[in-house]
Amino acid sequence: MTTLFKIVTVKDEIVIGLSDAELDALGGRDAGAVARALKTRGELTAWQYAVRKAATGELEQAPRQKVGLLAHESLRVEPYPTPLAVRSHD
Repeated sequence: MTTLFKIVTVKDEIVIGLSDAELDALGGRDAGAVARALKTRGELTAWQYAVRKAATGELEQAPRQKVGLLAHESLRVEPYPTPLAVRSHD
Protein backbone atom coordinates (compact mmCIF):
# COMPACT_ATOMS: atom_id res chain seq x y z
CA MET A 1 0.00 0.00 0.00
CA THR A 2 1.13 3.57 -0.68
CA THR A 3 0.45 6.45 1.71
CA LEU A 4 0.37 10.01 0.39
CA PHE A 5 1.78 13.07 2.15
CA LYS A 6 1.73 16.75 1.22
CA ILE A 7 5.09 18.49 1.60
CA VAL A 8 4.52 22.22 2.14
CA THR A 9 7.25 24.85 1.94
CA VAL A 10 7.15 28.64 1.79
CA LYS A 11 7.45 28.45 -2.01
CA ASP A 12 5.24 25.53 -3.03
CA GLU A 13 3.79 22.15 -2.15
CA ILE A 14 3.96 18.68 -3.65
CA VAL A 15 2.38 15.32 -2.92
CA ILE A 16 4.66 12.35 -2.32
CA GLY A 17 3.91 8.67 -1.85
CA LEU A 18 5.73 6.22 0.37
CA SER A 19 5.16 2.48 0.54
CA ASP A 20 4.58 0.65 3.81
CA ALA A 21 8.14 -0.73 3.61
CA GLU A 22 9.58 2.75 3.06
CA LEU A 23 7.59 4.14 5.99
CA ASP A 24 8.66 1.25 8.22
CA ALA A 25 12.28 2.05 7.33
CA LEU A 26 11.63 5.65 8.46
CA GLY A 27 10.34 4.42 11.81
CA GLY A 28 6.60 5.03 11.48
CA ARG A 29 3.66 5.35 9.12
CA ASP A 30 2.54 8.91 9.79
CA ALA A 31 3.52 12.48 8.85
CA GLY A 32 5.54 12.82 12.06
CA ALA A 33 7.77 9.91 11.09
CA VAL A 34 8.41 11.46 7.67
CA ALA A 35 9.21 14.85 9.24
CA ARG A 36 11.54 13.28 11.82
CA ALA A 37 13.35 11.30 9.11
CA LEU A 38 13.83 14.45 7.04
CA LYS A 39 15.19 16.36 10.04
CA THR A 40 17.48 13.50 11.10
CA ARG A 41 18.75 12.56 7.65
CA GLY A 42 18.67 16.03 6.14
CA GLU A 43 17.26 14.63 2.89
CA LEU A 44 14.80 12.06 1.59
CA THR A 45 14.08 10.61 -1.85
CA ALA A 46 10.46 9.82 -2.68
CA TRP A 47 8.04 9.53 -5.58
CA GLN A 48 6.09 12.66 -6.42
CA TYR A 49 2.43 11.87 -7.09
CA ALA A 50 -0.05 13.58 -9.42
CA VAL A 51 -3.58 13.00 -10.67
CA ARG A 52 -3.93 11.28 -14.05
CA LYS A 53 -6.45 9.25 -15.99
CA ALA A 54 -6.17 5.49 -15.60
CA ALA A 55 -6.68 3.12 -18.54
CA THR A 56 -10.32 2.81 -17.44
CA GLY A 57 -10.81 6.57 -17.76
CA GLU A 58 -11.09 7.03 -13.99
CA LEU A 59 -8.88 9.55 -12.23
CA GLU A 60 -6.15 8.18 -9.99
CA GLN A 61 -3.14 9.34 -8.00
CA ALA A 62 -0.05 7.96 -9.73
CA PRO A 63 3.74 8.27 -9.42
CA ARG A 64 5.10 11.04 -11.62
CA GLN A 65 8.83 11.26 -10.89
CA LYS A 66 11.36 10.66 -8.15
CA VAL A 67 12.21 13.78 -6.19
CA GLY A 68 14.75 14.66 -3.54
CA LEU A 69 13.56 16.54 -0.45
CA LEU A 70 15.93 18.62 1.66
CA ALA A 71 15.22 19.40 5.30
CA HIS A 72 14.32 23.01 6.00
CA GLU A 73 13.04 24.88 9.05
CA SER A 74 9.83 26.00 7.30
CA LEU A 75 9.00 22.63 5.75
CA ARG A 76 5.75 20.97 6.85
CA VAL A 77 4.56 17.38 6.26
CA GLU A 78 0.82 16.65 6.25
CA PRO A 79 -1.23 13.53 5.58
CA TYR A 80 -2.86 13.75 2.14
CA PRO A 81 -6.23 12.01 2.07
CA THR A 82 -7.71 11.44 -1.39
CA PRO A 83 -10.93 9.84 -2.66
CA LEU A 84 -9.01 8.64 -5.75
CA ALA A 85 -7.35 5.27 -6.16
CA VAL A 86 -3.63 5.42 -5.42
CA ARG A 87 -1.33 3.56 -7.81
CA SER A 88 1.71 1.96 -6.14
CA HIS A 89 5.21 2.91 -7.28
CA ASP A 90 6.67 -0.51 -6.41
